[in-house]
Amino acid sequence: MKRLAIIVPLALAACGSAVGLKPPPGGTLPVAPYGATAQPTPPQLVTPTPQQRPQRSDELLTNSQQRRSDEFDLPPEG
Repeated sequence: MKRLAIIVPLALAACGSAVGLKPPPGGTLPVAPYGATAQPTPPQLVTPTPQQRPQRSDELLTNSQQRRSDEFDLPPEG
């Protein structure tokens, strides 16, 4: 039973294929974006841009600085 529980998800995961992407028969690619000089290819359409997948920034704080005073951080009235 444990083997079946492992084999079934693996078999289902192997069903998808991203190789050889092309439009369906009789279909066309989406129109070129406004201002583009050429129509993007299928691999270009499925490749995420840096805006869609930003890189992590693991920059550590290298020097500490004192915060300036906040003139609007006043105690409550009354």
